[in-house]
Amino acid sequence: MLIGINLSDPVFRGRYHGTQRHDDDLEDVIQRALDVGCKKFMVTGSDLKESQHAIDIARAYPGVCYATVGVHPCSAKHFDEHPEGPSAMLLALGDLAKKAKESGEAVAFGEIGLDYDRLFLTPKDQQLKYFEAQLELAIEVQLPLFLHSRAASEDFERLLGAKLPQLPKKGLVHSFTGTLEEMKRMVEMGLDIGVNGCSMKTDENIEVVREIPLEHLQIETDGPWCEMRPSHASSKFLKDAPPLPKAVKKEKWAKGFMVKGRNEPVTIPHVAYAIAQIKGITVEEVCKATWHNSIKMFGLGEKIE
Repeated sequence: MLIGINLSDPVFRGRYHGTQRHDDDLEDVIQRALDVGCKKFMVTGSDLKESQHAIDIARAYPGVCYATVGVHPCSAKHFDEHPEGPSAMLLALGDLAKKAKESGEAVAFGEIGLDYDRLFLTPKDQQLKYFEAQLELAIEVQLPLFLHSRAASEDFERLLGAKLPQLPKKGLVHSFTGTLEEMKRMVEMGLDIGVNGCSMKTDENIEVVREIPLEHLQIETDGPWCEMRPSHASSKFLKDAPPLPKAVKKEKWAKGFMVKGRNEPVTIPHVAYAIAQIKGITVEEVCKATWHNSIKMFGLGEKIE
């Protein structure tokens, strides 16, 4: 199970900064992950266009890929830049979410939230305005939330606190890098916590992961970003982890190889392995719990056994 993967990113089609460096290998990327036991992919929508791309991927891989629909806080300025105005874009986003929910291709509303680390991309007032507007849309469509929070916990929790009671399945704070206290407050609100490589960079991060209740944990890679690196605190928990496929520089790409610096879904076992080592439990326990939590919240074409 993989609840955060940006498969619509051009790098999975061999394009880097607008230049085609190697063949489109999206199918191989998905197959590699299936081969290591990853059965479901939740493809992240980050703006109106990328949400449609995520739906297109879900349509191309039925029963395997599912989409989220929403506008990332760093892209929230797109609402005011829309040729027909913010109301028209909100309407288009809502229509897209409703239709994709009905077809079974969209399972979450997001990636939405607040990011005060990157206010140079979208100022705070726009982030706040359109986070709230999208929360209203999520309530209207009745999809669980796929959330983003960076250095904004006070405003994030305030806005969510007013809206979450109207969403029975609540949602997930993905790629969590907050403090122990923030994590505990999120869990108390009924939210799940998404863990990937970025969630285990520091010793403080490790202590937070250790304390996340299993019944509120989900796992992700957030590829092509958030890879687990030897310099991260998580590396000491990967000593006996199963090996990954060989990675080469994009200029030397050949079929069957990963690309250095491009995180892939096939690395999800390392996320589960590190969490198991941190928590002192088995990998099977991590996988069983996180599968159950993801299916319970997002469905993904499965039923809880």
